[in-house]
Amino acid sequence: MVGRLALLVVFTLGLFEFTGNAKERPVDKVYPLLDTENSRWFFFSSACRPFGMVNLSPDTEVNSDWGAGYRYRTENIKGFSHIHAWQLSGISVMPICVDTDSLSDLFQDCSSDFSHNKEIVEPGYHGVELSRYGIKAELTSTCRVGFHQYTYPSSGSKGVLFSLNEILGPCKNEQGMMRQVDEYTFCGHVINGSTTRRPKPIKIYFYVSFDQPVNGLERDEKTGNYLLKINSTCCKLLMKVAISYTSCENARCNMETELPGWNFKEVVKDSQNEWNSLLSRIEVKGGTDTAQRRFYTDLWHALQGRRIISDCLGTYPDYTGATFRIGQIPLSAENKPLFNHYNSDAFWGAQFSLNALWGLVYPDIYQDFVYSLMQYYRDGGMVPRGPAGGNYTFVMTGASSTPFIVSAIQKGIVKDDWPFIYEALKKNHMPGGIMERGGYEHNTTLGGGLKYYISKGYVPYPNPDKSRAFHQDGAGMTLEYAYQDYALAQLALRLGIQNDYDYFMSRSHNYRNLFDEKSGWIRPKDVLGRWREDFDPYEYKHGFVESNSAQMTWFVPQDIEGLAHLMGGVDRAAERLDKQFKEASKLNFTSGTSHSVELHPEYQRIPINYGNQPSIQTAFVFHKLGRPDLSQYWSSEVVKKAFSGLSPSTGYNGDEDQGIMGALAVLMKIGLFQLDGGVSDLCEYQIGSPIFKNIRILLHPDYYLGDEISIKISRKTPEEVSVKKMRWNGKEVLNGFLPHEELVSGGELLLEMQ
Repeated sequence: MVGRLALLVVFTLGLFEFTGNAKERPVDKVYPLLDTENSRWFFFSSACRPFGMVNLSPDTEVNSDWGAGYRYRTENIKGFSHIHAWQLSGISVMPICVDTDSLSDLFQDCSSDFSHNKEIVEPGYHGVELSRYGIKAELTSTCRVGFHQYTYPSSGSKGVLFSLNEILGPCKNEQGMMRQVDEYTFCGHVINGSTTRRPKPIKIYFYVSFDQPVNGLERDEKTGNYLLKINSTCCKLLMKVAISYTSCENARCNMETELPGWNFKEVVKDSQNEWNSLLSRIEVKGGTDTAQRRFYTDLWHALQGRRIISDCLGTYPDYTGATFRIGQIPLSAENKPLFNHYNSDAFWGAQFSLNALWGLVYPDIYQDFVYSLMQYYRDGGMVPRGPAGGNYTFVMTGASSTPFIVSAIQKGIVKDDWPFIYEALKKNHMPGGIMERGGYEHNTTLGGGLKYYISKGYVPYPNPDKSRAFHQDGAGMTLEYAYQDYALAQLALRLGIQNDYDYFMSRSHNYRNLFDEKSGWIRPKDVLGRWREDFDPYEYKHGFVESNSAQMTWFVPQDIEGLAHLMGGVDRAAERLDKQFKEASKLNFTSGTSHSVELHPEYQRIPINYGNQPSIQTAFVFHKLGRPDLSQYWSSEVVKKAFSGLSPSTGYNGDEDQGIMGALAVLMKIGLFQLDGGVSDLCEYQIGSPIFKNIRILLHPDYYLGDEISIKISRKTPEEVSVKKMRWNGKEVLNGFLPHEELVSGGELLLEMQ
């Protein structure tokens, strides 16, 4: 085993790498092009660091949030932009040959065709040749600085076009400007216009530095964009672009702190080593090369999408109040920020993926995100469920941050301020809190239906109140709220607040108010308590958030035994669920291969959908029904049909919301899952069906006592996917569960399959 001191060095400095041939490194197995035919603005990453403020990559489509960014089938690059985040975009640049076309034509359209045959895409690096100009563009980055290397043709005038005023992904970039500081440096800003999801505009600052003098800055009056001309005879040009959400001066500070030099190759190497240090926390052996490559691609996705918005010195944008302010993260004794502040899509579904994976393998990252969420509470009075650019977006429904934060406490990752955290989370579950707001409901508090949930024990469908909120699907919201109430109750219990525990535990049973004994499904009710007429359990988005009744009836992770009792007992419940899996298997367990086709008449009627979050826990429900063998069988089938292979045309087969589906795939492939999101005091894992022969999880020494978890699987054929015998540290385990506390104490799990 690795010594404790050595482990501390490994995690502090990020030095852990496998020994042997460099090609065997996990980072080299990642396939960034997975599912890029179906990706959205924040899905694809290449030249970026983990959770980097800058995530630099080419844009082949720019006119929307969905279907924009890097889309594999569109072989025409519009520019290289630095921000691909939830509801944020910005700083699009393009190297050009000035004498290729007239300047007016270039300002109108500087795009260039390219070929995938002349493209290299790796974590931390993107290289591509622009056919229109004959320019080789290479990209890498630090956390907050994009680093460009352009190789121009030997003849002709060189330039870089900054497109600061255009539609870019989810929003319009407007009022963009830049000015010259000296012959090598420039600074500027651009405003991300407001969107339906993000009501306040966001100002983004940037600072640019070249390794060669720039002899001209020209602004096009029609487009408002800028051209920088370089007359050097050298073919190679280096450019650094630093970002800040607070000021140009802080962007400059980010550059000077993170990227003072000009060694492009060293920055690429450092980026890939940083990725490798995180990916190497899980080592897998056995299985096919494709299976290993897909595994590390899944793990890479689990560390993607959510972006840092705080500067290297801890300053960050705060838009939660009536006026903008620059906040300051508390500093350590060494004057370093105690945590990062983040931009993030909702943690909707994270209870079945990030909670377990980050909690076990990346507790340092988990803690950072919890502290960031609590900073939003300190600033704006609410724990967010999906903040963008330092403000609330009210994305999706419910209080999805509650189970995320409670699980971190139950795992011992967050050790301080529990009473303060509890009061903050409780506020979200009561009138005036975030649970009261429907999707993207910024100015009213009617869409969440919380007053009905409290008074009647369910959220009615349709909502009788007039609200323009998204996702007003009362039955699905009731199920979410009930589970989130359970999570909050567990924290109340831990703090000894008995009255609150009893109250929220009572609310956690509200799902029963919508169980229709006659049909056997969770069924929407209107405000008068009448069942929805013409009820069809396979009808999509009629009372259920991005799902149907067949999928969401099983969304009772806090009380599967109680749900089974309503269905006539665990045997009947297991039989019903098994039948649903058999039916869903015919469609490969997903509603098509992308989120955009979920409304297809055939796909929307699938009884279990692993392409979206509401039913991704369902395979492990069998554990609570006394049939872990069925959990193991069906989870392995889901992996085979939904989360295997390497192709730009498929991969996550639906909505990969910022690492949630990547994390889910990892958990199923290593055979560890948490059905209740790890929110209870027992905080146990269900043992699934690992696809590899050996799995080694390196435990973080700052958080856990053990050095590592070793999982060894014995099977005669690949078809043996159910656990016949299970031993943990030599002791036989009979029920298919292992407590978190035992796992993180370290040891060996032996699984004999049948």
